[in-house]
Amino acid sequence: MQHLTTAQASDLATTWRRTLSAGAAEVTPATIRQWASRGHLEPAGLDDRGHPLYTLADLARAEHATRARALRLVGIGAP
Repeated sequence: MQHLTTAQASDLATTWRRTLSAGAAEVTPATIRQWASRGHLEPAGLDDRGHPLYTLADLARAEHATRARALRLVGIGAP
């Protein structure tokens, strides 16, 4: 199973969001940390410096859930 650092997770989530939003969205490392602090993304372990690592599957779930919520808040998507 692949584990991603916060920076790697933000880069990948940005790629996903930009694919779906015509290049308009960015997910920063601070966003990844917020997802973790809000319980949307659980660390799967720590790197050698004690920084959290995330799985690809968990990142995908968090990105999907937060994107869906954001779209609902602006009136796009299912209620």
